[in-house]
Amino acid sequence: MPYRELGVVKNATKDILLALDYKEGKLLLKVYVTGEQNNLNIKLQHDGKVLLSEKVCIVPEQVYTREIAVKDINENLLLLTVHSAAGKELIKYDAASNKLNNIPEAASPALLPADVENNEQLFLTGQHLEQYRHATYSPVPYYEEALRRDPKDIRNNNALGLWYLRRGQFAKSEPYFRKAVETITQRNPNPYDSECYYNLGLALKFLGKKEDAYKAFYKATWSNAWKDSGYFSVAQIDLENGDYELALDHSLSSLDRNANNSKAYVLRSAAFRKLGRFEDAVEVATAAIKRDAFNLGALFELVYAYKAFGDEEKGTATLNELIKLSRGYYQNYIEYALDYANAGLYQEAADLLNYAVNGDATSPMVYYYLGYFAYRFGNNEQASACFKQASAADSYLCFPDRLEEISILKLAAELVPTDAKAPYYLGNLFYDKLQYDDAIAAWETSAKLDDTFPTVFRNLGIAYYNKRNDPAKALICFEKAFALDPADARVLMELDQLYKKLNYSTEARLKFVEANLETAKLRDDVYLERATLYNFLGEHQTAFEQVMQRTFHPWEGGEGKASGQYVAALVEMAKQNIRDGKYQKAVEQLTQAQTYPHNLGEGKLFGTQENDIFYWLGQAHEGLQQTEQAKAYFEQAAIGLEDPTAAVFYNDQQPDKIFYQGLAKKCLGDSTSAERIFKKLLNYGIGHMDDNVKIDYFAVSLPNLLIFEDDLQVRNRVHCYFLQGLGYLGLRDFEQAQKAFTEVLKLDAGHFGARIHQNMINQITEAAG
Repeated sequence: MPYRELGVVKNATKDILLALDYKEGKLLLKVYVTGEQNNLNIKLQHDGKVLLSEKVCIVPEQVYTREIAVKDINENLLLLTVHSAAGKELIKYDAASNKLNNIPEAASPALLPADVENNEQLFLTGQHLEQYRHATYSPVPYYEEALRRDPKDIRNNNALGLWYLRRGQFAKSEPYFRKAVETITQRNPNPYDSECYYNLGLALKFLGKKEDAYKAFYKATWSNAWKDSGYFSVAQIDLENGDYELALDHSLSSLDRNANNSKAYVLRSAAFRKLGRFEDAVEVATAAIKRDAFNLGALFELVYAYKAFGDEEKGTATLNELIKLSRGYYQNYIEYALDYANAGLYQEAADLLNYAVNGDATSPMVYYYLGYFAYRFGNNEQASACFKQASAADSYLCFPDRLEEISILKLAAELVPTDAKAPYYLGNLFYDKLQYDDAIAAWETSAKLDDTFPTVFRNLGIAYYNKRNDPAKALICFEKAFALDPADARVLMELDQLYKKLNYSTEARLKFVEANLETAKLRDDVYLERATLYNFLGEHQTAFEQVMQRTFHPWEGGEGKASGQYVAALVEMAKQNIRDGKYQKAVEQLTQAQTYPHNLGEGKLFGTQENDIFYWLGQAHEGLQQTEQAKAYFEQAAIGLEDPTAAVFYNDQQPDKIFYQGLAKKCLGDSTSAERIFKKLLNYGIGHMDDNVKIDYFAVSLPNLLIFEDDLQVRNRVHCYFLQGLGYLGLRDFEQAQKAFTEVLKLDAGHFGARIHQNMINQITEAAG
């Protein structure tokens, strides 16, 4: 019998953790520490009686453990304390003080914007969706609904402006911030909260309106919440303007409010350096490094200052430390180079970023940044040369995502009009920021400049299908992408999924995969799709062998897929053996189907529904004339929920499992219950055919590989026709069942359930005569 946990307590300041458990007359006490603790006094009492009193020294590597024999304890009378050598209580567990908190209410889905009661709730809903990055709900309609009701609403204007700002739509964001400013200053020129001023400053700075941005940032310093950020942004523009004394004043004001602003120290050190006050520059940079040893900007300022002093030894040592801490990772260099660039110190930015140049392994973005910095300090020739290097660099794993990179890539496209990569990267950035029209326009430009780069056509294919609802264009792009690189297994998988979406026949899809078999073998999902197609076409032994010959690895969206084909192949082979009178072989296969081998990469979920397996086991045992075993399996097959649902998730109650419940009940002689089940399937399929289906608010994992957006209404019709077919089949109306399954296959040519139950109808009618 395991120990029953009584309590766990953590001391946040001393990093001590207590655990107290109980089992059959024994208390188990454990004390964990994260740092060495000397001369601790540990005392455990029960109703005032001391059970344990010990002075100990504990280190993180060794957990203090004691087992104490007790009789008839009352948990609420236990008291455990730990005191320091000086007698200060460090941590305590007092069972009597345990508070049983009420269980919080379950989370509820967000209402549609029009149904939300007021602007306060619209704003809070939008904020919630942003904070938790909801997969299917956007905050924008909530902010827009609030502004429809009240166009002057401060918080919703600010929130919507910030949403656009973060997605690179700087011009779109500006009017929202200005409206928020206009409202908040109607009665008071110095508002209680100046966030909208600060955000306006950011938008204006990105738009190149530095003078107006300066004023907005300065106004933001009025409220304490934005004082450090406002003064820091003002100091950046001071440095860019060459106003070094002002930069010193404003960076100090920022640090007075927030001494942990590591970037403000670098600004301040740079301003001292520009004024020739190198000792002050060293002092500030050194203070910054004491607070944050990984402040690469402060280290670089020390390098400059030491070299100005003529101390090459210290300068070299500091530079080596900087390079070591950066780990040679180009993104680290870019991040700190950007801090310089945002303060107009483009030469310093370039000097730092040059350490990220690493021959053929250099990221294209390093060259794009170097080109931008060169342009900003007036060297257009060097800028163009860098941009050409960027265009020629390896594009693998290059995904720009910073807002500053929008203007950099646009500049590159302007200075080197033949560069196809700049608009390609820009399209990637905009797509990530949900700006789909801008992304498509950029990719189309890239494709015109270079029609030999497969990835841009692949990206366009996804965008055309998902954002333009243009499957014809999507198909052209994907087929071109794959033709340009037939070794790209990802594009092979995506193209096959597009064929599936476009309802290509399984024969055509299998031919395509087999023609590119070596590429297909590079991915679990494509390889498994091949086995799925063989299963659909009735070649179950081939499908089974393919599944068993590979070790699969779990992937998001692949839950239940490998095990599903393994089970399907075994069940279908067992059914054929039952028809051929090979009942013992069928029993072996159906028994095997209940255990998932290790190579599938996933275990069987608790409660997995196997009504079909049990039903066919019942049939096999009947064939063996083992009546009792057959009955037992039919009884197992008859267990389960019999009310159909939408069956959105892969572990939801599947309709065919309900169908086999009905068949099992019929075999048990309960025709009334069987008929009730079949009618429920039929009635649900008829009654829900025209439902307006939506993804549940809390949906996080769907059963299909969602490369291409799903038409939920079509999926619902497929589901409902399938339910009707099962219902008619159970009621032995074979003509109507065939019609229903045919409708399923018209909409989804690879629907395995429809195919095998059509086969069942054919087998029944052939056997009858």
